[in-house]
Amino acid sequence: MTPTIHDQPLPYIDRLPERDAGAVDTVVIHCTELPDLATAREYGERPLHDNGTGNCGHYYIDRDGGIYRYVPTTRVANHVRGHNPNSIGIELVNLGRYPHWWDSRHQIMTEPYTDAQITALIALLRQLRLEHPNLRNIAGHEDLDTARLPASDDASKEVSRKLDPGPLFPWPDVARESGLTRSL
Repeated sequence: MTPTIHDQPLPYIDRLPERDAGAVDTVVIHCTELPDLATAREYGERPLHDNGTGNCGHYYIDRDGGIYRYVPTTRVANHVRGHNPNSIGIELVNLGRYPHWWDSRHQIMTEPYTDAQITALIALLRQLRLEHPNLRNIAGHEDLDTARLPASDDASKEVSRKLDPGPLFPWPDVARESGLTRSL
């Protein structure tokens, strides 16, 4: 089944570097750690880098399973430190640790991913495998960005900068159904 994808390009996509489909070998799964898709879009539109681009994934999957493409996969999006040139970022709308991302007392992620999100994700991953001949791996943001930082409530404690997609993400099902190998 080919998933329905809603194209909603970010205003700065022409400033993101181009790449060949063969350059992609990994998909990185994220959660937005924001309350909704609209807030995630606002965040993605903010220019944060010298070239006028921001931090964003290629795709966003809302709680109802709707799939939105903000950046074409032929462009390098800013979604994970050190792995952007060879990866596709997929963001799942989920609260994560919102709004206390780095408070040591709020490091448990409790919102489950919806069945609609996971079904849409698997369909998208299967489609991406057809479009990117070297796509073999899948990783979580937490697997690739292991940096720690002082907790916002107590600088003597450290917390993980990224925990997404977190412990409630169904890794075995997604890896099996997508045909991708989880890389850590």
